[in-house]
Amino acid sequence: QVQLVESGGGLVQPGGSLRLSCAASGSIFTIYVMGWYRQAPGKQRELVAGITSGGSTNYADSVKGRFTISRDNAKNTVYLQMNSLKPEDTAVYYCNCNANAGSSWYPQDYWGKGTLVTVSS
Repeated sequence: QVQLVESGGGLVQPGGSLRLSCAASGSIFTIYVMGWYRQAPGKQRELVAGITSGGSTNYADSVKGRFTISRDNAKNTVYLQMNSLKPEDTAVYYCNCNANAGSSWYPQDYWGKGTLVTVSS
């Protein structure tokens, strides 16, 4: 019902920057929230940042001041600008949206397949 495709991951040195993109497609009625999660090997998946259709944002404490989330509602696309990257940011980053789509009566969560971000010298 909703497909999410991430792009922009890769290898970057500490202190560098990357910009992740995620485009949503499918039988979408309303996307309420879009966000980014990440999961490092052996660790739990955690919320990195989220943004509502109205532009309200939320960030994990570990990325505040370094990461910026934004979205283009017309394109159903969410972005994550990551600056001053640290080795601790190394993880698979997953795009997520909460949306009414297809024949669903209630909003559901949809997930992308993930994109790997590696921060290393």
